[in-house]
Amino acid sequence: MNARTEPSEAAPRATARPPLVRELLLVIGLFLVYKFGRQLATGHTVEALHNAHRVWDWELAVHLPGEGSVQSLLLSSDTLVHIANTYYATVHFPATLGFLVWLYLRRPAHYVWARRVLAALTATALVVHLVFPLAPPRMLAEAGLVDTARVYGPSVYGPPQTDHLSNQFAAMPSLHFGWALMVAIGLIVATRSRLRWLWLLHPLVTLLVIVGTANHYWLDAIVAGAILGLALAVIHLPHRTVTTAGRAQDKLVPADENAHENVLVGAAR
Repeated sequence: MNARTEPSEAAPRATARPPLVRELLLVIGLFLVYKFGRQLATGHTVEALHNAHRVWDWELAVHLPGEGSVQSLLLSSDTLVHIANTYYATVHFPATLGFLVWLYLRRPAHYVWARRVLAALTATALVVHLVFPLAPPRMLAEAGLVDTARVYGPSVYGPPQTDHLSNQFAAMPSLHFGWALMVAIGLIVATRSRLRWLWLLHPLVTLLVIVGTANHYWLDAIVAGAILGLALAVIHLPHRTVTTAGRAQDKLVPADENAHENVLVGAAR
C-alpha cells in the first residue's frame, strides 16, 4: 500500500501586508484628523468650565478617589513629577506610532485590526470633544490641583487664550489613556510571550500620569475605556495564522500502532 499524505488541517495562509504608501497616508490622515478635529472645539471656555464642575460633582457622587491623592504622590519628589510631565509630553504619539509600525512589519492582520480600532476610537472621541467640551482639572479652581507641567515642566500647552496648536478643552475621553490601553491589548493578543501581560503597565502608568499631572479626571479614562470596549466588540480580531501568531503551532498526532503502513505527513505544518 502506498503511503498517502493527508494533512490534518489546511496550512494557514499568510495575510497580505497592506500597501505601504496607502497605510502611511491613512495613519498620517488619522493623526491630522486628531489634531484638526481638536481645534474645532476650541473657544468654549465657559461651557468647558461648566462641564468641569459637573464632572467633578459626578465623581464625588459615585465616590471615585480624588485626583489629588495621585498628585500628592508625584509632588513628593521634583524628579518624579518631572518624569511624569515628560512621560505625558513625549510617550503618547511615539508609542502608538511604534506599535503600528511593529504590527505592520510583523503582524499584518493585527495591524489592520488595530488601525481600524484606533480610528474608531479617535473618531468617536472627537465627536465627544465637540459636543462635551471639558476643561481639565488643572483649570478647575474647585479641584485645588497644581498644573504640574507649567510649574515644573516640561509643558506641551501654552496659555489657553493664546494656544492655537491644541484644544485644552478636550479632556473627555482621554485619548492618552485610550491609545495606551489599545497598544497594550494589541501587543498582548499579537504575541505569545509569557511576559506580554506586562504591557498593561503602559496604560496603568499613563493613567497615573494623566491624573497626577491634573490633565484628566478619572472619568475621562473610564469613558475612553468604554469607547474602546465598544470598538473592540464591533471590530473583531483576525483569525490566527502563521503571520498573526508569529509562527505555526505544531500539533502532534499520535500514530496508530497497528497502522504501520500509514505515514502522517504535514501534521505540523
